[in-house]
Amino acid sequence: MATHWPASRPEHSLEHSGSRSELFSPVGSQVISIDHLSNETGGENENELKLVEEIESLCMNCEENGVTRLLLTKIPYFREVILMSFFCDKCHFKNTEIQSAGEIQEQGVKYVVKMDRPEDMERQIVKSDTAVFRVENLDLEIPPGRGKLTNVEGVFSEILGDLKKDQPQRREEQPDIYEKINAIIRSLENISTNGKAEISLNDPTGNSSIEPSPQDEGSKYTRIEYQRTPEDNAALGLGDGGNGNAAEPSNFHDSTTTGTVVATEIAGEVEGDSMQDVNIVDGQMYSLPCQCPGCGKPAIMNMQMVRVPYFKQVIISAVVCTHCGYRTNDVKSGGEIPEKGQRIWLEVEKAEDLRRDILKSETCMLKIPACKVEVVPGTMGGRFTTVEGLLTQIRDDLRGSIFDTDDAKGSGGDSMPEERRKVWIEFFAGLDRAILGEMKYTILMEDPLANSYVQSFTAPDPDPQIKVEDYERTAEEEDELGLTDMRTRLGADGEYVKE
Repeated sequence: MATHWPASRPEHSLEHSGSRSELFSPVGSQVISIDHLSNETGGENENELKLVEEIESLCMNCEENGVTRLLLTKIPYFREVILMSFFCDKCHFKNTEIQSAGEIQEQGVKYVVKMDRPEDMERQIVKSDTAVFRVENLDLEIPPGRGKLTNVEGVFSEILGDLKKDQPQRREEQPDIYEKINAIIRSLENISTNGKAEISLNDPTGNSSIEPSPQDEGSKYTRIEYQRTPEDNAALGLGDGGNGNAAEPSNFHDSTTTGTVVATEIAGEVEGDSMQDVNIVDGQMYSLPCQCPGCGKPAIMNMQMVRVPYFKQVIISAVVCTHCGYRTNDVKSGGEIPEKGQRIWLEVEKAEDLRRDILKSETCMLKIPACKVEVVPGTMGGRFTTVEGLLTQIRDDLRGSIFDTDDAKGSGGDSMPEERRKVWIEFFAGLDRAILGEMKYTILMEDPLANSYVQSFTAPDPDPQIKVEDYERTAEEEDELGLTDMRTRLGADGEYVKE
């Protein structure tokens, strides 16, 4: 790109240019606004009618002046972006680029799509300059680089163009490498034709996306949010990459909550910040220093162990950062790993069932066939809430990725096809009926670690609306959970062996 956007965030200038929602709106909305303004003014003021900003800038190819055009807009399924295009009329050099105009998100995000039909090649992709795109079945990776707005087919075309570029030269000078790259080219061309491949997009800033589809079922489309590592934060200019760890316990004397054990008290019982020998008491809250996943600065993690009636002990944790405002919570079950996994069916028949407590662990897969909902493990983390609360969170999270967060009407932006918009509107209408208790449906939770739970209204007697079934874990589940190679028993030779 021949011009560089200022390092400061675009929102710093909003006080002079109007609100953020006015600056960043879908292209269709901007065009309609310009039409109205043109009709009112008769097109007299051309400056007010400009949709694209033009800036004279240096061409890095011929060192003459060219023109950079900037468009501030919103993308359906995503958020605010800046589209940039440069053209030099002297040497005819041109370039395009996309840059996120939003802030770095609290968590990184990874998308995995198991494509199985040619139509999947049309999925829209927003790839920021920090994202890594991979074709998993070919072990092919596009490292972080120039941001772009394209689709899967466009990404494959770019890869093919880059690989084919120097093939004639390689054929003469490096025939072995030529044959290997040629095999990859043939595989990519086959994928471009049949649309069958597994792709992933991993962005530590959380500012990239792959378009979902109403036809996605099972684990075909997966979106996973994760906490950035200290190295990720350092690469993004957040924190110091782990050299500046969480603050010493002495910096956390500000906890005055009754019944709270702060890190200074724990440190008096054990060496350093470890809780290895601390006796965890039910109902007691413990505050520990940690490093904020959002900004890398010192934060506080509050933990409390709670005993769920007729179930087991669970640990509820929450992180609050006073520097960047990052907040998150998680629920983890305690106790040993059971020998079998567990499936739980809940028949939701009336509004009262929406008030049942429900614990969905991070390893649990949740299905609601009547609403065409399937939440794969790792997507939401652990949640301890009510049935209504869980469904509401699923709806809100999914709606935010489909429609604009400011799109109250659910239009999905000007580029969403009308047929697809109707499918999504019908889908969310079904979820709304389920949340309001206006329909009967079944919730299935399948947890290989048996760490999920639904409240019974008749405990300790069996609840006729709840069915529980134990099942043998598959070899794949054992491997994913790390149980295949787990060694917990000390052998005669002093080495740990499998049970």
